[in-house]
Amino acid sequence: MKKPVAVIILNWNGEKLLSEFLPSIVRFTPGDIADVIVADNGSTDGSLKLLAERFPTVKRLEFSENLGFAGGYNRAIAETGYQYTVLLNSDVAAKSDWLTPLYRFMESNPQAGACQPKLLSYVDPSKFEYAGGAGGYIDRHGYPYCRGRIFGSVETDRGQYDDTVEADWATGAALMVRTEVYERCGGLDAGFFAHMEEIDLCWRMRLCGFKIYAVGDAAVYHLGGGSLPASNPRKTYLNFRNNLLMLRKNLPAKGRRKALFVRRLLDTVAWAKFMARADFANAGAVLRAHNDYRSMAADGPFAATVNLLAGRPDILVSYYLRGIKEFSRLPKPLF
Repeated sequence: MKKPVAVIILNWNGEKLLSEFLPSIVRFTPGDIADVIVADNGSTDGSLKLLAERFPTVKRLEFSENLGFAGGYNRAIAETGYQYTVLLNSDVAAKSDWLTPLYRFMESNPQAGACQPKLLSYVDPSKFEYAGGAGGYIDRHGYPYCRGRIFGSVETDRGQYDDTVEADWATGAALMVRTEVYERCGGLDAGFFAHMEEIDLCWRMRLCGFKIYAVGDAAVYHLGGGSLPASNPRKTYLNFRNNLLMLRKNLPAKGRRKALFVRRLLDTVAWAKFMARADFANAGAVLRAHNDYRSMAADGPFAATVNLLAGRPDILVSYYLRGIKEFSRLPKPLF
């Protein structure tokens, strides 16, 4: 009988990461409810040999080419077809049963399209990890932030976010989805290439009437920063471009033009800050992001009738003018 959950780890030439992180995932993922699957994106290193020799219980999907993050997961999910799927980064470790609380929550809450565990730092487990903290939110201008992380300020985990709450988005580093909902909402957008594709997916799930949650009694440990460092111009380009694409796709037609105009003004301020610091590479990345956004912009597959950013805080004002660095001190989002 097929198990209800697939834990899918997408791999591309990640032999070292698999060697370090996969043992804890295999150990602490309950085998009665889940299969651990590595979907290999055409690796040319020793990843497949490592899996065959050290992890015989881990199932494998082998793609002949690198389909990218979104394309790889979309194909893997289509080929496996479990009731629930966890998209798990290859640099995530576990120290206890992290999956059962997520599974039980999804089983008990049919309105949930996706959820995440707490994401803690692998390097410093006392702190939240930048990529997802304890649940993600979006401010009124489209800037993402988390319980446990606002911009570059990361909080120490003192148990303050151990509750289960509704969120705007769940981290792609450890994202549990109801597979049917994932497919109905179109899966990850391959056009994003990298960065914010999980936020876009969660937004579409919410437009389809489902909810996103952070489950506080589950936790994993994420290394993070493995693809591009925060100061990398490529990351700057993708973040600025994809944020604009996400707003264009998911905001209702009424008010969208104004929202995008405000956001582009704010991006101009960011460009000016890069220029003032003589960081011409990142300043150029902002300009390229806006130019490419114009050529890629298109309405999303689901016609939004509600602005899901209404009632959200202004994170720029809170962080830079009021000096609020912790989520618990922010005005609470309205759902």
